[in-house]
Amino acid sequence: MASTANPARPEKRTRAPATPIEDVAANPSDNFPALVVGAMMASLLQVLDGTIANVALPHMQAALGATADTVTWVLTSYIIASAVAMPITGWLADKVGARRLFMTAVVGFVGSSMLCGLAQNLEQMVFFRILQGISGAFIAPMSQSFMLDSSRPSKQPTMMAIWSAGIMIGPIVGPVLGGILTESGNWRWVFYVNVPVGALAFSMLAIGLPERERRNRSIDLAGFAMIGIGLTSLQLLLDRGTQIDWFASVEAWIYAITLASAIWFAVIHFVTVKHPLFDLELFEDRNFLIGMVLIFMVGLVLFASIALLPPMMQHLLGYDVVDTGLVLAPRGIGVLISMQIGGILLRKRIDPRIPVGIGFMICAYSLFEMSHWSLAVDRWHIISAGFVQGLGVGLAFMPLNFTSFATLPAHLRTDGASLLNLARNVGSSVGISVVTVFLARNIQIAHSDIGGHVTSVTTDMVDVTTIDRYQSLGDTALRIVDAEVNRQAAMIGYIDDFYLMGWLTLATLPLVLIMRKAVPPKSEEAPPPLSE
Repeated sequence: MASTANPARPEKRTRAPATPIEDVAANPSDNFPALVVGAMMASLLQVLDGTIANVALPHMQAALGATADTVTWVLTSYIIASAVAMPITGWLADKVGARRLFMTAVVGFVGSSMLCGLAQNLEQMVFFRILQGISGAFIAPMSQSFMLDSSRPSKQPTMMAIWSAGIMIGPIVGPVLGGILTESGNWRWVFYVNVPVGALAFSMLAIGLPERERRNRSIDLAGFAMIGIGLTSLQLLLDRGTQIDWFASVEAWIYAITLASAIWFAVIHFVTVKHPLFDLELFEDRNFLIGMVLIFMVGLVLFASIALLPPMMQHLLGYDVVDTGLVLAPRGIGVLISMQIGGILLRKRIDPRIPVGIGFMICAYSLFEMSHWSLAVDRWHIISAGFVQGLGVGLAFMPLNFTSFATLPAHLRTDGASLLNLARNVGSSVGISVVTVFLARNIQIAHSDIGGHVTSVTTDMVDVTTIDRYQSLGDTALRIVDAEVNRQAAMIGYIDDFYLMGWLTLATLPLVLIMRKAVPPKSEEAPPPLSE
């Protein structure tokens, strides 16, 4: 009987079993500890740079001769460059060699960081940040895939716990570290700090990074172009939306139409071309596909919370940069603790869907607790809510990463890692944009509602019926009343955002139930390799 298979599609590979049979590393390292240290240091630097420069923007604006609108390109250029470059990580690793790509990316990241610190104007800074974003795009997926390939399947939960700790701690520590460096030195140290740490990471990788077999793989330029155009349009829409009043502007519609067109063409292209940018076997794996959605939500909730809390604490509650960092630090401690708990549960062969589901429920609980805050919230409530949320994020993130990779063949891990990291980055961009839009909208609504109830009966601060008698003093009194209304309205806006994120987190829980169970093999199923 003649075959009815589509001749344009490559021959389908045999799917890897849900649970690995042999407990042997796919690509062992001669110096595994050096590999882990180098990969973790490189990943931490790359993630830190996504947030560490935020608090230094006002200082950069004056030094680079930028305006309040244009200085944000220091952040936007890095995010766009990283998002566009990340999808070709797998192809580049096969083309030039995974070891060479990883080490070149670290060198490029350190060099571009130095150039960012030396920048004399905005144009130079944006160009150097693009170089930094392109170099950094390959670091996180390469570090994740190397740590998985160089460890035995029974040890992979531990490796994912270590890797996830750096990825989750980076965004929390970034703004605090950036503030300390900027206050104690100047904004250029935000970039210079990468140089010595990056040099040490490179040295460790040179010792411990193994070679990986190359594959003859052609580049899908059309698919890459569509992905790049779509991601750029999305990021421009998210970054520019507030400034151009969103879809009241023609510019926003151009971004949205370009984004929708690029996605549509990319989907059609990937299912019809012979050698697509991503192996379609990735999207046939249920765990990986659901993992992308859930990791998108982790990025949304984690980064949106980090974006909301510092300005709320500094502008409404009167905290300075150092105090803000100290109060938010327990969130990172919670992440570290729960990631170790998640690793222990996986090593005991507990179904990873259980800690993932519990982690999301803990995150939702903490966000609903935060939605009961007021301007009188004390330090303890902020610390406790952050710590609990850190426990939830850490408990969900590590088992989720393990489950997403557990049923993927080794040759798909680099592409898979790039897509999972891309999903997290896009989730963070979308999350920050969504909460910022809702914050501004809800502040306006709350200000209107509160202001409509300010009368001589409802306030004892000033008699508004006789305010015109006091001329300039009366204007000052009204400004005081308006300032208090603004504070209350802003707090209501933050509360509404926390409430929204709580429900979004709960809405993803049903996806956990339809993931396939995947547990690591027992370590005694095969002898350990000599590298470990």
